[in-house]
Amino acid sequence: MFRHLQNQTASPPKLAYHQPHVFPTHSLSVFHPLPSDRPSIFANILPKFSHIPYFEMRATASSALAILSILSAATALPTTDVATRQAKACFVVGNTALPAEVADVVTSLGNAVTCSNSAKTISGVPDVTSGGAIFSDVDFSKSSQTPLEFALQKFATAEPLASTDLKTFQDNLNVYLATEAGIRSVGGSLAIKVPKFFLQMQVSRIQTSQGNPPAAAGQQVDHLRDKVTKNAAGESKALLDQVVALAAQVQ
Repeated sequence: MFRHLQNQTASPPKLAYHQPHVFPTHSLSVFHPLPSDRPSIFANILPKFSHIPYFEMRATASSALAILSILSAATALPTTDVATRQAKACFVVGNTALPAEVADVVTSLGNAVTCSNSAKTISGVPDVTSGGAIFSDVDFSKSSQTPLEFALQKFATAEPLASTDLKTFQDNLNVYLATEAGIRSVGGSLAIKVPKFFLQMQVSRIQTSQGNPPAAAGQQVDHLRDKVTKNAAGESKALLDQVVALAAQVQ
């Protein structure tokens, strides 16, 4: 009877065995969209996962995505705000944020401009020097003339135009650009823009006459002529006509 019961004992049911599901490599995009700027990273990683069972693949995919997230954060470039850039320039003494264009000029001046430790000029901005030019020596605000009248007389070019010393004019322009940035940083008057734009026009005229016209549209003679006349709209017609006449002479 015992033997009979042994024979009647049911065998344990066989468990169905399923082959592990192979996770298709293209399905990784379900968990995270492929970054368009990192095709080479996924091209190297995905083929290595094609043989891994589904449940292992989920864990592996999560780990891979975590690593990629860390890499993304690590490769992000740090940004520098305007205030930080301004703080590096000795002539930017105020806290008023500069327009992007002016902030770029401040950066471009780099070490070309130095500041006096004691002398101040317009709006308390330090007296600045570039090469042989010192702002206090060419400061329009100390003249009894109007800003445009001063500029036409002080920053006249040589004859012929191509014989004019470009470096002298560029140094004068540098001290004007630096002082304007300093004035803007304290919210001061921007009358300086008239002689500044005139100097920019003169530099562009000299460069053009010497066979090196500026490529940037904003630095070309006609554009700068219009900047001068717009900002000097209150000046006499005779002075404005002189600016227009000069702009036509680039040889």
